[in-house]
Amino acid sequence: MTDTGAPWVLGVDSGGSGVRFALRRAAPGTAAGTITSKEPVRTGRDGIDAGHLLEQLLPAAQELMLRTGADRIAAVAVGAAGMATLGDALRAELPGALARSLGVRALALAADAVTAYAGALGQRAGAVVAAGTGMIALGTDLATWQRADGWGHLLGDSGGGAWIGRAGLDAALREHDGRPGGSAALLARLHAVFGAPGELPGLLYPRTDRPAVLASFAPEVAGCAATDPVAAGILREAARHIAESAAAVCPASTGEQPQVALTGGLLKLGEPLLAPLRAEFGRRLPQASPTEAAGDPLDGSLLIAAALADGELRLPRDPRMLWIANGVTDHDRVSAKTDQDS
Repeated sequence: MTDTGAPWVLGVDSGGSGVRFALRRAAPGTAAGTITSKEPVRTGRDGIDAGHLLEQLLPAAQELMLRTGADRIAAVAVGAAGMATLGDALRAELPGALARSLGVRALALAADAVTAYAGALGQRAGAVVAAGTGMIALGTDLATWQRADGWGHLLGDSGGGAWIGRAGLDAALREHDGRPGGSAALLARLHAVFGAPGELPGLLYPRTDRPAVLASFAPEVAGCAATDPVAAGILREAARHIAESAAAVCPASTGEQPQVALTGGLLKLGEPLLAPLRAEFGRRLPQASPTEAAGDPLDGSLLIAAALADGELRLPRDPRMLWIANGVTDHDRVSAKTDQDS
């Protein structure tokens, strides 16, 4: 299919720092027009706020259509943090709303881990680790999805930025108290970043963005790792957790060597984390082929939308991980409601 004849598709990446929208033709190598909103979509007691997402999506889509000259959008793919457990309202409301407002008949609603996977590996079997403030691993043999961790900073996300930051602060406070396992270097960084240790609980516990605050200390741990054995040990343990999650989801047999990719802002910590990660992956996943991520979650949303428009979507469909609405009718909306209630 040529670039000029390919249909237009819209990709959406909704996360904790805002929402990104991109419109391009469903053809390889085509450039995308993009819009970024710094306002994250609200999440309430009923889950992700579908109305709030539509308040941003519809004007962005119309603006991108004006910029590109697109006459219609053939398919939309939305990747959203929390989709798996908090996406019922999106599944119920978005298909009809996009059909009425934009004439869209094909819609994919995906967990952000799925769009991260698609952006990194496309439609190949393998595993992707998305490591930022949190940490989740997702793998597929193209028949089913396997997920490991991603349980949030209180229950898991082991090896992620918040986990590293908390471990670093724990070591700093151990040094302050005179308990074993402390680090003078990390205590000095605690003073520099947060002030007196006694003030830290009051600074941290009332915050609604505690994971981000904890993760802000992860670069301090990485900065101390070259000379401080405690900091280096924290990063080795983080690497072990990340590799364990990747091994848990990597497909065992697909007929070819599975690909494994790492994505996310945590990789910006550089060699203090990457060196132990390479060692752990070599030990725990010798059968896999490490590869650089081809793109990010917005690229993944566009890839899914393009594959959906062309009828070539090979990634596994799943009511929580990758939910598809093709052709929106009253019957489809009733079926969607039945699916979410089951």
